[in-house]
Order: sequence, then C-alpha cells, then structure tokens
Amino acid sequence: MSTDPQPELEAAEADPATTVPLKIEDWLTVLVMGALALITFANVLARYFTNESFAWTEEISVFLMIALTLVAASAAVARDRHIRIEYFSGSGSMARRKGLSRFGAVMVAILFTLIGTLSIRMVWDDFRFEETTPGIGVPAWWYSIWLPILSLGIALRAVGLFIRRGRGE
Repeated sequence: MSTDPQPELEAAEADPATTVPLKIEDWLTVLVMGALALITFANVLARYFTNESFAWTEEISVFLMIALTLVAASAAVARDRHIRIEYFSGSGSMARRKGLSRFGAVMVAILFTLIGTLSIRMVWDDFRFEETTPGIGVPAWWYSIWLPILSLGIALRAVGLFIRRGRGE
C-alpha cells in the first residue's frame, strides 16, 4: 500500500469526461489573461515614459475581464465547481447530493439561457442603431456579441453537467 497522496489528489482533480474538451476554456483563459497582461503592461510603460496613457486600453481591458469571467464560469460549471453552500450540497445521502447537483445545473442552464436570449436583443440594437463605444469609437456590437455566445456556452455546459450527474458520473 502506497502512502503517497499524490495519485489520490490527481484523481480528485481530474477533469470530467465531456463531449467538448475543457481545454477550450483553459486556453481561452490563458489567451485572455495574456492579452490583458500585455495591454496593461504596455499602458504602464507608456505612462511611465511619456506621462500619457493609451486611451484604448481601458475599454479593451474591461471587455477582456468580462470575457474572462464568462469563460471561467463556463469551466467552473463544466467541472461542477460553481458556487454553492457546502453545508447543503455536501451533506445528506448520495441521492440528495446528486439531486441538488442536478437542480443547480438546471438553474444555471435556465439563468444563462435567459441572459443569452435577452442579450441577443441588445446586440441587435447595438448593430441596428450603429452604436459605437465611447473610448475608441468601434461598433459596440463587436463587444456585446460575446455576451449571448458565452452565456449560451455556459448554459450548454450546465446541460452537460445535468446529463453527467444523471448518469452518475
């Protein structure tokens, strides 16, 4: 019998088997974080050496932070790591825990389906009325189009979690 806890830790932290690989969210997180760091660093250097800042960095940074939040939420839902009250979700019988997990997945799917569906109207209005961003004047729908896409992606991850929990995984 091995006393090394590492294999148990690795098994506990292993990603669940999903149809769409979780590497997508992982790599998007890396790319967005890298872009955010580069933009922020470039702005710091510009401010330090010229006492001027790039006007476009704040607008793009805010967009990247929102995108990062939604991508991370998708990964958290797929890995069943979303926010919950451990007292209720971790106690009781296995059937109760499984039922609460499935209930949570349904609620997440409903919420993000609603957000995705309702935000489509916002994107359409941004496009139709030719809204532009205040900082750099690009079409606002370039940013807002990602809200329904990522929200519906989160909803699909929640549906996948619901199905996996139904199978007992």
